Amino acid sequence: MKTKLIHTRAPEILRGVCLALGLCAAAVSAEEPAKFPSNEVMRHYRSIHDPQLSPDGKHALVRVNESAADGGKSHLWLIDIGGKGPRQLTFSPDSDKRGEQSGQWSPDGQSVLFLAHRGEHAGLYVLPMEGGEAKALDIKVRPAIDNSRAKDASPPAKPDATPEPIEDLAVDIESYNQSPDGQWIAFMARDPETPGEKKQKEAKADAEWVDHDTHGTRLYLLRRDTNKVTPIPIAPDIKEFAWKEDSSGLIAVAEGPHNAGDLGFARTSWDLSTADTEHPKQIALPASIETAVWSVDGRSVIFLAQSHRDAPPRYADLYESELGASATARNLTDGFDGSLAPEPPIALADGGIVQLVERGFDTRVGVFPAHTGKVAYVNLPLAAVREVRSNARRTGWLFLGSSGGQQPSLYYASDLNSSPQKLHTPEVAPALTRTVKPKRIKWKNEGLTIEGVLYLPPDTGDQRVPLIVDVHGGPTGQYDDRFEPFADFLVGHGWALLRTNPRGSTGYGAAFAAANKNDLGGADYRDIMTGVDYVLKTEHVDPTRMALMGYSYGGEMAGFVEGKTTRFKAIVSGAPVIDQYSEYGTEDQSWYDRWFYGKPWEHPADAWRQSPLAHIGAARTPFLLLQGQADSTDPVGQSQEMYRALRQNGVPVELVTYPRDDHGPLARALYGAPVSEPWHGFDARRRTIEFIEKAFATAGKR
Repeated sequence: MKTKLIHTRAPEILRGVCLALGLCAAAVSAEEPAKFPSNEVMRHYRSIHDPQLSPDGKHALVRVNESAADGGKSHLWLIDIGGKGPRQLTFSPDSDKRGEQSGQWSPDGQSVLFLAHRGEHAGLYVLPMEGGEAKALDIKVRPAIDNSRAKDASPPAKPDATPEPIEDLAVDIESYNQSPDGQWIAFMARDPETPGEKKQKEAKADAEWVDHDTHGTRLYLLRRDTNKVTPIPIAPDIKEFAWKEDSSGLIAVAEGPHNAGDLGFARTSWDLSTADTEHPKQIALPASIETAVWSVDGRSVIFLAQSHRDAPPRYADLYESELGASATARNLTDGFDGSLAPEPPIALADGGIVQLVERGFDTRVGVFPAHTGKVAYVNLPLAAVREVRSNARRTGWLFLGSSGGQQPSLYYASDLNSSPQKLHTPEVAPALTRTVKPKRIKWKNEGLTIEGVLYLPPDTGDQRVPLIVDVHGGPTGQYDDRFEPFADFLVGHGWALLRTNPRGSTGYGAAFAAANKNDLGGADYRDIMTGVDYVLKTEHVDPTRMALMGYSYGGEMAGFVEGKTTRFKAIVSGAPVIDQYSEYGTEDQSWYDRWFYGKPWEHPADAWRQSPLAHIGAARTPFLLLQGQADSTDPVGQSQEMYRALRQNGVPVELVTYPRDDHGPLARALYGAPVSEPWHGFDARRRTIEFIEKAFATAGKR
């Protein structure tokens, strides 16, 4: 692992050593005080994900993403439950730009499996725990599709040409899971490119027929003792799969091909027996199913699917359904006053279910007892739990999360009622970086209670400080009370930061999440502005120096704000929706927007009213647009429309685009998460700060 931030002075050298060894920041000399992160330091945060408890419950496996400054690739680390320091297990060659992913213990605990892209394909590797190098499993499949052999293939085959024999080919494994007895590995992979198809591309016979791609993601079973790969006859695309506790079979979830999900929920569920892999049976589960697991006894399926109540797409309820012709799904969370986090449920031996749930600014571990919908919560010193895991025998539990002002931590408990212990993990934040805990606040607007978190710069006395309002994406998203380096970065400039959960956010029940239906930029905008007024009344905030920013739906809200008020001195919009008409026709999928206002050509007035572009005539505030060029969620044309409209209306506007970046990666870069692009986040933050500072400097001169 590379040493970071090493300069010439002794305390800073020691800081770099601590980072390299993953040691606690407190070990650094007290001669140098902790500081809020600079823009350069923001490039040096790491992240921890995907904890896995060993079968004997003595160790945990975690994935650590290196900082953007170090390439953003990930590695597997070994965490000792007994208290020893963490140890890095896997190391990547320079040719592997992603690192090791999807680490799993073998059922006997003698090895660790992971995915890595060390050759031409993403393969599955096995690392013995007694020592030695990781070895790639030799996995090849017979291609199900070869477009070069189609009768209308281009270029046409020569009449006297002899077709090349079809051979097994290596594939890029997307995900995998081992059977509890260790005899099988189920994996999903997209159809490989055949030699004939490669020649087509080289000949530039590469026209793409939209929504007619014959390649898909399929399910396979690998028998460990024979290394035989068996294709499972379930039509692509495979999305999810999970083993039964006794290893006798698994459940698989597939979605119809050719972008079928854009027309409506299009998923099917399948019961597959390892004793008869040729005849999977379709299960009567909802077409909106997201993720599913078996109950411990194998008699029922536990799954997340679309809420029974009217709510945005993929706002989920928790269901349990016994199998059989007369079986009906039992809704365990209908009317629940929180929301379910998009994490797989965990089945308990007594029939209970563990599920991450969002409640306001907290994300907690909920336990739903058998035969009752009343949820209990695991007592943890974390406001925002990101992941919860157990091993196959449920002999221990891992909880990964953080709180505002507290770095991400991994906790272990022997059972769900025991006091958790904090484990020693690699540090996420660079040494000597300061963090601030937010203040939770509430206010009322138009019949609803709205919550927010306020980050305040310390030691300002009675001095009024500028205020930055940051709007979350979605709109069916939320802010929770987690560790936030970007908040520390803004506070370090002497600014207060307000984050709100207006109507449409998750964490407050289905009715709250649906409260902005056909009203984007309406009451949700007023929820935010009422929160701004509340902060101005209760805190030492300067009303003449306020700015607003947001990404995705937050960027769209920034567009609404531009045309609805001149109270802010600067507005920063990342990857926004500006015109619902053009967005609907060019975005990756339209089903989400369709729920809010319908098809634009059927509801033109609604679609236009909920387009920031409709209000551009009132725009006056300097506006900065940040946009990924490869964004398929909110395409670059949206930012271009806003840029042209503001520019032609004489409003100060800047547009900055980032090559190669899609929607999510640019957001993560901006907010300081590890990414592969080393400088995009740095540049976006620099431009944001300079843009706001310039507006604040001239605020009193206009």
